[in-house]
Amino acid sequence: MDAILLISLIVGGTALLSVPLGRYMRWAMDPAAPGHPHGLFARIAGPAATTEQGWKAYALTLLGFNALMFVAVVAILSLQQALPLNPDAMVALDPSLVFNTAASFVTNTNLQHYSGEASMSYFSQLGALMWMQFVSAATGIAALTALARGLAGRATMGNFLSDVQRAAFLVLLPLALVVALLLAFGGVPMTLGGSVSATTLEGTAQTIARGPVAAFVAIKQLGTNGGGFFGPNSTHPFENPTFWTNAVEMIALILIPMACVWMFGRIVGRPKHARVVFLVMLAFLTVKVAGAVTLESAPTAAFANLPIAQDVGNLEGKELRFGATTGPLWAVLTTATSNGSVGAMHDSLNPLTGLMPMIGMWLSETYGGVGVGMVNMFLYILVAVFVAGMMVGRTPEYLGHRVEGREVKLAIMALAAHALFILGGTALFAATSWGADTLNNAGPHGFSEILYEFSSAAANNGSGFEGLGDNTTPWNIATGLVMLLMRFIPIILPLAIVGSFMAKRRAAESAGTLGVEDATFGVMLAIVVVIFGALTFFPAAALGPVAEHAMLP
Repeated sequence: MDAILLISLIVGGTALLSVPLGRYMRWAMDPAAPGHPHGLFARIAGPAATTEQGWKAYALTLLGFNALMFVAVVAILSLQQALPLNPDAMVALDPSLVFNTAASFVTNTNLQHYSGEASMSYFSQLGALMWMQFVSAATGIAALTALARGLAGRATMGNFLSDVQRAAFLVLLPLALVVALLLAFGGVPMTLGGSVSATTLEGTAQTIARGPVAAFVAIKQLGTNGGGFFGPNSTHPFENPTFWTNAVEMIALILIPMACVWMFGRIVGRPKHARVVFLVMLAFLTVKVAGAVTLESAPTAAFANLPIAQDVGNLEGKELRFGATTGPLWAVLTTATSNGSVGAMHDSLNPLTGLMPMIGMWLSETYGGVGVGMVNMFLYILVAVFVAGMMVGRTPEYLGHRVEGREVKLAIMALAAHALFILGGTALFAATSWGADTLNNAGPHGFSEILYEFSSAAANNGSGFEGLGDNTTPWNIATGLVMLLMRFIPIILPLAIVGSFMAKRRAAESAGTLGVEDATFGVMLAIVVVIFGALTFFPAAALGPVAEHAMLP
């Protein structure tokens, strides 16, 4: 009962909070909303932010903006030893790690092949990484806003530079200030002072890392970034000291992704459609949470021959203060939303429990990253509409737009690219010394470590099984390229699809038009997601988590 109550409070409570936030986000992101301060951002950015853009101009501006951010982060990380705010004298980073980290934070992935407290100066943490956590998340919200405007039948998609400002200053920054204050009051450090030297009760000298942790953690959770200030992420007591900070951080994981669905529905003028999509996402999330918590209630095989209690579930790799429920709950929430922060070590999860976060990253449809989660679901919606239309012998239509072969091909390309980079990268590294020599475990679990790493990179998630020696040149380059490609392919292709819709005359809806606001469509959408995921990823799951479970005594 305690587990059910906790899950209901976190997931159900956040769902309720997301409704008014979605209404606010529509006001913040849509200049057509009454009382919107669009003139302010036009004055800040100048003429470049006032020009209305079609899909090509919007996409090119988005790519150019992110390219400039990538260069800036590379420069800061490469020169951190010579820059200010470096009280612990952090040295230069390996070039391949610089590339991987820059790619990781530009793409809202925050896959970390380093420990922040041992590798990054405060200037790098604040001026490069935390800054990127704002603007990369704002990029995702801007992309969804542009997509929604096009589907709503407007003449243009808006302006990317204005949208990214609105997302950063009107949405992310106010929420981050509130969450940072809550975390600071809860005991999360917030200081620019360097490390502290202390003497333990045994008389041993110890160096305790600290820093502006509360501000960093707030945006890493809210922006589905996930990159921890410390190497152990939110399993570290300075990032997550109490039950209440743990609850705040889990709520922050899914709050904005949930609100993005409501924002989308309001911009396109179809709130009932948004409700159906929200409930489909919620159903998938509920199944994964229930599965993970139930599977993790079984004892771990690692303790099978030890004289310890085995009736409280698998507590290996978890914060004992929070019990056995919050670990698998956090694991599902962080991979459902492409966040990647961790409240338990995923490498210690029972095999089938570890499959639950993988499924979240493979499908990328359970709310997903801020903005881009709903963009990914849009691809599944198009496929569902097309299949349903073909089944009844009618031209498929979505929100008054005829869905034809070109749009479906682009949607399938985006969905197939996700699978290609996960499975192709896993096969390459599992078959060569690039991956085999970095494993901490043999057999199916070692395969799962490689599979999880590429799943995390392709889903722009950032979490890892952490039994992998991944700070090598092959891993840094390969995952860096996957993160970059799989950040922008699933953004640019949907924008191209909507651009194609905008170039055609909208069709008037009639009694024969497929409804997208009822339970029938919700079931159809869920079936498409399940079939696509099962056919694509089940063989890999069978070689990893399923095989490992079958080998347990």
